[in-house]
Amino acid sequence: MARSDWHRPQVEPVPEDKRRIKLTISYDGSAFHGWQCQDNGVSVQDTIQRALNDLTGLEISVLGSGRTDRGVHALGQVAHFDVPRTVTIPAEKYAVALNTKLPQSVRILSSEECTGVFHARFTAMAREYRYYVKAKEDMLPFDTRHIAGVHHLPPIELLNSYASFIKGTHDFTAFCSARDDCPSKFRDIYESFWSEERDIYGRRVYVYTVCGNAFLYHQVRSMVGTMLSLGQNGSPAEAFRDILESRQRSKALQTAVSDGLYLSRISYDEEEYRWFEEDVE
Repeated sequence: MARSDWHRPQVEPVPEDKRRIKLTISYDGSAFHGWQCQDNGVSVQDTIQRALNDLTGLEISVLGSGRTDRGVHALGQVAHFDVPRTVTIPAEKYAVALNTKLPQSVRILSSEECTGVFHARFTAMAREYRYYVKAKEDMLPFDTRHIAGVHHLPPIELLNSYASFIKGTHDFTAFCSARDDCPSKFRDIYESFWSEERDIYGRRVYVYTVCGNAFLYHQVRSMVGTMLSLGQNGSPAEAFRDILESRQRSKALQTAVSDGLYLSRISYDEEEYRWFEEDVE
């Protein structure tokens, strides 16, 4: 779909008396009840806000590029916060200072001051997720809560035949949780593929990479779980296509566990996937 159809709110410039700081963050999601602040458990957002408030002595809100569920990890989550200009900490020093106050399960990879109009969520152009899965016989103690395990890995060519149907603009109702209240279930998917890699111990691991303008609640985990279920049964590619085109949640198979899912990258480059919009037009 055209970017003009994304229906995002207009982002206001940063007030003159404040600075906007962008954070790139990595975290182990197994230690948290998701990204967003909540009453029933510790969240990543709340953990960073408490560290930031302790550092500055102010009540500061941190806004992320999007939510991640309980148990989902991040390699490159992005967030921002606004701080009064009277706070003179250099932008690049926030990463170092915050890491001294954060648990090891959360690391600020970088911090920088934003120029122009920037919003961690509303100016993001693409979000990339990766899902890591192994055959259970190859699982190691270190993989617990960080890599998903299945009885056996299907042929990667078969998994890629399913993944090819995900690219493009589609209604993903079939892979959307009933808890998602987005009025439109259409999403643009730029990349969708499986690859075979080796972990640091030399054991085989499959990695599913998917990149799009946005994702529905549980969409990635539902697509992964369905592909793996179909693959272990040896189902043809058309079986996945039929589930996608049905637009019926009841047609999707199991939802993959959160352990193997990572928010790997947020892109703010307006040109990176410009080709996709041009193809649509």
